[in-house]
Amino acid sequence: MRLGLAAGRVYGCEGSGTGDRDARGAGRGVSSGYRAYGYPRWLKVAFWICVVIAVAVVLRRMAVLANPTQGGSSPTAALDAVFASHAALTLAHILPAMAFVLLSPFVLLQRSGAVWAERLFFPLGVWVGVTAYAMSAHPVGGWVERSAVLLFNSFFLFSLGRAFVAARRGEALEKMRWMLRSVAILLGIATTRPVMGVFFATSRLTHLEPGQFFGIAFWIGFSINTIAMELWLRSRGDRLPVAG
Repeated sequence: MRLGLAAGRVYGCEGSGTGDRDARGAGRGVSSGYRAYGYPRWLKVAFWICVVIAVAVVLRRMAVLANPTQGGSSPTAALDAVFASHAALTLAHILPAMAFVLLSPFVLLQRSGAVWAERLFFPLGVWVGVTAYAMSAHPVGGWVERSAVLLFNSFFLFSLGRAFVAARRGEALEKMRWMLRSVAILLGIATTRPVMGVFFATSRLTHLEPGQFFGIAFWIGFSINTIAMELWLRSRGDRLPVAG
């Protein structure tokens, strides 16, 4: 999933036989077995696009919930009505989710002064995951959407848990791998938006209603992010950005 960050000074394990034991040293300082590794440009661009989309979606939803429109026959008006029917739950989910997204650059850069961000990262992530399960009780796209949420949200929480365990053990590389996976999955919701835009734009030709394509868009968006991140992680091996 498209993740990337403006580089500060980040370090990855040199590769041959270093392993997580050496990676633990990277979290405390730069040893002779480490060299600087950064994120590729495409990952940085994709990450920031996803962040901007995710934040914009939350801000729009907040504005619509604060000033609901009366009536309206457009597809977006129907969607707004669905979320307005459980406004408290929607806000309980999207506000922490936005905070999680805004924290992710600080956490993934692993700067020494951003310990506070990591302390918030894990509890916020758990809250977002739990409320996502609750939100799936009101799916716009029926069981197709619900199945996507159940699968990818479970993988999100699993990745978050693995990252937390690795952090407790001081395994810097493992923590970074699983944090990248968790952020990539969560940002899948941003990738669904352009996909939905395509469905909305072609609805006159396909005659598909939001309830019919919402779930499909979820599967496409979350799959793109999850698969892209996994392929990138496997291509990198131990050469991941781990801060010194």
